[in-house]
Amino acid sequence: MLRSLRKTPIAAAIGLTSAMIAVAAQAQDADRSQDAVPLETLLVQGDWLGNPTEEEVTTYSGARTVIGPERLHDSGALNIEDAMRSVPGVQVLDETGTGVLPNIGLRGLNPLRSERLKMMVDGYPIAIGPYSNVGVSLFPVTLQGIDTIDVVRGGAAVHYGPNNVGGVVNFLTRPIPGEVEQTLSERVTIAEDSGHVFHDTYYRVGGFVTDDLALQFQANLQGGEGFREHSDTDVQNFQLDAEYFIDDRNTLDASLQYYEVDAELPGALSPAAYARDRSDSQRPHDAYEADMLRGTLAWTFAPSNDVEFTWRNFAHRADRTFFFGQDLVSGGHWADPAATSSHVADSPRLFRVWGTEPRLTVRQGLHTVTLGARYVSEEVDFDVNRENLGDGSHGEVRRWDLETDAVALYASDTLSLMDGRLEVTPGVRYEDVRMDFYDALSDTSATNDTDELLPGLTVGFAATDEVFLFANAQKSLVPVQIAQATRDGDVANETAWNYELGARVEVTPTLSASATLFRIDYEDQIQFDKAGDRYVNLGETRHEGIELEADWRATERLSLGLGYTHLSSEQRSGDHAGNDLPNAPRHHIHADARYAMDQWLASLSVNRVSDSFSDAANTTDESANGDAGELPAYTLVNARIGRDFRLSADTTLNLGLSATNLLDDDAYFRGSDVSPVGRIPMPGRAYMLEGRLEF
Repeated sequence: MLRSLRKTPIAAAIGLTSAMIAVAAQAQDADRSQDAVPLETLLVQGDWLGNPTEEEVTTYSGARTVIGPERLHDSGALNIEDAMRSVPGVQVLDETGTGVLPNIGLRGLNPLRSERLKMMVDGYPIAIGPYSNVGVSLFPVTLQGIDTIDVVRGGAAVHYGPNNVGGVVNFLTRPIPGEVEQTLSERVTIAEDSGHVFHDTYYRVGGFVTDDLALQFQANLQGGEGFREHSDTDVQNFQLDAEYFIDDRNTLDASLQYYEVDAELPGALSPAAYARDRSDSQRPHDAYEADMLRGTLAWTFAPSNDVEFTWRNFAHRADRTFFFGQDLVSGGHWADPAATSSHVADSPRLFRVWGTEPRLTVRQGLHTVTLGARYVSEEVDFDVNRENLGDGSHGEVRRWDLETDAVALYASDTLSLMDGRLEVTPGVRYEDVRMDFYDALSDTSATNDTDELLPGLTVGFAATDEVFLFANAQKSLVPVQIAQATRDGDVANETAWNYELGARVEVTPTLSASATLFRIDYEDQIQFDKAGDRYVNLGETRHEGIELEADWRATERLSLGLGYTHLSSEQRSGDHAGNDLPNAPRHHIHADARYAMDQWLASLSVNRVSDSFSDAANTTDESANGDAGELPAYTLVNARIGRDFRLSADTTLNLGLSATNLLDDDAYFRGSDVSPVGRIPMPGRAYMLEGRLEF
């Protein structure tokens, strides 16, 4: 029955793709009939976000922050999560210090497992299950291989979905250089509390091997211990990229990546154990293993300056397993870190995912029309097994199978008015998602069939050469997740309206500023209740606030940055109506400074985050086992100093020394996932030595 259901969405996607190619071919014939010259610079950009350049960001019709290569790699950031702290509206809860399991949230949406954030690499979704498992329990990204992080907080829901309520983050890998280049770097991180050492080795070689073919290979090997006990981690990340220019109009881009991680997880601590030694671990059985093989292939056809057709394809096979101790005999919470485990569970998940997405962009007069479609297929084996430590017996707890077929269709029309100073873009996205679930142990099945029409409107207005104004409103969707649909509790498909109103101002040639008012209205927001070990529907919720940013080049050597976010979150229905949402601090202040002199570069960044609550009930006093209670405010300071050494005309060596969490703030958050009870310490003070050779 499932195969017959798939024929319709696949046929629809193929039919739309054929129509798009026909339109592009007709445009090519028309262009040739007019004896047009070969295309040199594309004026039509098929990717809605475009390139993350300063010019693109300045005129983007929504809140957007780009972390460029220098800021990313020369700021002393511990990992990708740490680098993203500077973005307004972003909250980071660092669980491991190694970056293997990020917890990133936007605008008060729960950051645990980054499940409220659309994450992409080079424009391709990287969630282990883009529709059925949007939480990032496998993150095939390492800092060294990333060139730029593009954080889009609004205005992108029509073109990128689902799970874009909090925004879209696009990690752009290092581009293939025009001439053959190599990079070799080594970073060593030493944790002050425990003395543990973690190494990070990176190698890259790339360039054009012929006039038409460019290749690049990257390898990133990480290993050692994080800042806590029971944190041994080993990561291998390999990627091969290729770009082939068939002719002036056709280009192929392809990538193949293999990622593998094997890590011990220190888990949460009881409040008493945290007070004794925050670098300790009370979860000796917790661990994590995962691997992913993923590939992408894109064809870009540009028959004229006014037409671009892109057909993107992606696939991955991923296998990830958590191991975690359970106390099933004392009568307390199974994950109480102070209790002795009676059992050890393992939760293997096997994912087979592939997708295809054609997109056509055509400019005609005042209109720039974008049409797109995407089909995604997911097959998931979702199991749990358990070992009794008392007698060594094993048993199956869960044996679930899930198949998902998802079709998305989207269209937008950008009207360019007032000589291009005003752009108005109405658009709509249609999501049709069918999830078929089968429980092999109970021989039961269920189906969740979702279809939603998601409209949007963005407006951008260049009031003057120095002032750009924007506004947008878009509706977003998060389908019911398999872990939610099969647990006790009241859950639903999540939909939300996102609104933004903002301005960017070039105050002087060296001083720029921006301000954004935002609001998110949720109809049904789902949260995991740790105490009840189930998902609950918080119902209607609201997130609103203001984000402020300023960048000032004070002198030729000194650059300063300042950011502030004020957030107000509210549960608007249910038992806790009027309360704040969990993990939603009201205030976030960021400041940074960069000073360059000759070959020296010094940077300093400060992040101050206010207190917040860890549960929907807004419990203030901490419970005995640490599963609820107020989360304290914290201040994180990072510093780095580095120097370039010019070894030859084309060889440069950069040496750097960094200190992260310089004030050694004892920040923590409440447990998550396989260790949901207790305090999880964020990394203490650490020192990094780095050498990077480019030749």
